[in-house]
Amino acid sequence: MKHLKLILSMALVALTTQLFAQTNKETTIKIIDEKDYTFVANSAIPMSNMDISQILSRMPGSQGGGVINLTGSQYDFRVTKDSVVAYLPYYGRSFSAPMNPNEGGIKFTSKDFSYKESKNKKGAYTIQINTKDVKRENFRLTLSVTENGYASLVASGYNKQPITFNGYLSESKKKDQ
Repeated sequence: MKHLKLILSMALVALTTQLFAQTNKETTIKIIDEKDYTFVANSAIPMSNMDISQILSRMPGSQGGGVINLTGSQYDFRVTKDSVVAYLPYYGRSFSAPMNPNEGGIKFTSKDFSYKESKNKKGAYTIQINTKDVKRENFRLTLSVTENGYASLVASGYNKQPITFNGYLSESKKKDQ
């Protein structure tokens, strides 16, 4: 019965992720080439260990199997040519915690970062971003993007265990001046 619940919840996550895809093949190629896009997180998958799994199973939004539903939240990761801005939650083991609880999660703005992009034979992108100027902790972010805009983001830092986010890419909203 437990396996059936897990399978059904994973199928539900896969179906809802498909409903929220915002880009087509041409748009995905365009926004990645322009380096102007937003990754919208629909679910978080922390690195699994016994302690964290017990805590996560009691959290609202938990779907079992360590997947946390973030659909409808405002968590995202924005990339432009001159900056990277992250506003993501963090679930997992952190080896140092901020004194201010509002500074938790993966929240930063970086203007000094390395950006490496590659494309495989099937058209999927892998983007590697390493921040260099984040005050508390620099991050290594690996974004894997399909042609249709579905994406997976792995965030790892020196003081945190890696965490994976699933979601989609969308065009960045232009601010009116």
